[in-house]
Amino acid sequence: MITGDFNQKGELIFEIGLIGANETLIYVDAILDTGFTGWLILNNQDAIELGWKRERKPKTVQTADGQTILNIYEGIVAIDSEEFTIPILAGSRVKDILLGVRWLQFKRLIADYSGGVLTLD
Repeated sequence: MITGDFNQKGELIFEIGLIGANETLIYVDAILDTGFTGWLILNNQDAIELGWKRERKPKTVQTADGQTILNIYEGIVAIDSEEFTIPILAGSRVKDILLGVRWLQFKRLIADYSGGVLTLD
């Protein structure tokens, strides 16, 4: 189980690990975005710096900011001492690292604003 925090905007923030191609582990804060149906999205530069392999041709998708072109990488994410190799979307206009709702297929979310409890188990 990992605990998270609610930021000033009320977003759900979790610390996750990103594992580079050279096995370097970098901890980052990610926002759990229930409107995002994928696994993870981040900036292209982050994916390149991690040395992740680009998998396929770029894909045009509709986001809250409009249509954009995203690259697809294969990357390793560490959550709660578990490592997951997943497809990761990346774009040059992506500002925040977002966790998508696909994680909820394997992890249980508890978000209790009034009690100040946020966990992903």
